[in-house]
Amino acid sequence: PGLAKHPVRPVDPAKRSRVAAPKNANANRDMNSALTKSAGAQSIARKSPDVAPRPENQRQRNHRYDGKPHTDSTPDSRAPAERAVQRGEFKRDEFKRNAPKDGGSGRDTPRRGGKARDGFKQGDFNKDRATNPMFAPKPVASNPQVNEDKLPRLSKRMAQLGLCSRREADEWISNGWVKVDGVVIDTLGTRIAPDARIEISKAAEKHQSEIVTILLHKPIGYVSGQAEDGYQPAIVLVHPDNQWPEDPTLHQPNPREFKRGHLHGLAPAGRLDIDSTGLLVLTQDGRVARQLIGEDSTVEKEYLVRVEGELSEAGLKKLNHGLELDGVKLKPAKVSWQNEDQLRFVLREGRKRQIRRMCELVGLNVVGLKRVRIGSVSLGKLPLGQWRYLRPNEKF
Repeated sequence: PGLAKHPVRPVDPAKRSRVAAPKNANANRDMNSALTKSAGAQSIARKSPDVAPRPENQRQRNHRYDGKPHTDSTPDSRAPAERAVQRGEFKRDEFKRNAPKDGGSGRDTPRRGGKARDGFKQGDFNKDRATNPMFAPKPVASNPQVNEDKLPRLSKRMAQLGLCSRREADEWISNGWVKVDGVVIDTLGTRIAPDARIEISKAAEKHQSEIVTILLHKPIGYVSGQAEDGYQPAIVLVHPDNQWPEDPTLHQPNPREFKRGHLHGLAPAGRLDIDSTGLLVLTQDGRVARQLIGEDSTVEKEYLVRVEGELSEAGLKKLNHGLELDGVKLKPAKVSWQNEDQLRFVLREGRKRQIRRMCELVGLNVVGLKRVRIGSVSLGKLPLGQWRYLRPNEKF
């Protein structure tokens, strides 16, 4: 109890004692008293016009901490005239110094976009639009990235070029028979540029030379495609016993012999009704099928149609053009009289039972229909129920 407490830290003699009054305490007290009187005098001066106001250079700023009066010679970092110009701000009186003598604004554009920090010079903004960077077009990438999803598949591109069918293209790609820009492509679904160079190997050319196209004179009672309603497909007629003895391919230097492989993948390129007869094309060549039944096919097909009933001139004109089936207008046709009871039809499309339905619309009944030509290939002397190979020099 009677002992003095030791300080926690040793006393620093450079610091003033917290128990003793500061040496300039009286001076500070006198200064505070003077400031209080000065503030009162200023208040009186504002209220009473007889008291002269304090000079500008003797006014006291309340935020000063040293108690000294503010003068114009005292540097102040917060004075607007002395601090640095901030980003995006004009210097004071900048335009006054640069203003033209005629009293103009000194700018030929709005202030925005014409700041001195951007290198703007009076009068040159609209001087030359060709060289002004503000009017420069948006730059284009030197190597724009191509959207691969929009590129065509290799098999589709080969079919478009008429090299083969898409099914054949897939087979050739799987076998490694296709090169694109000198590189072998063996992956199905590969996408390529439209201008890519496609090469076919000798093996693919040999395979293509072995595929066949057969012309058949279809009798009534056979369906063109798959068997249906107890009727046999027309392909059952394709065997050696039914080959036309006068087939030109049998009498050439290298006669083409029938092989069982010729039936593999053989499909009709176009249909012929069960109660119709005439030329039916069966092919393994996808190019032929695309040419005859593709969406953009324009190959003519000629028919001889035996009809019953009376046909007026107006009805004949409608058969040539003006009819529609299932709400869709038919393409123009060429219809004329072949003889007293037979019409000749030349069509560029093949809707289901099209000719029979067209005749019904003009009051005619079809009692017989025979297809005699497809493109430039005609039925000719080919007997009913027999077939022959398409010659190498024949084109549809």
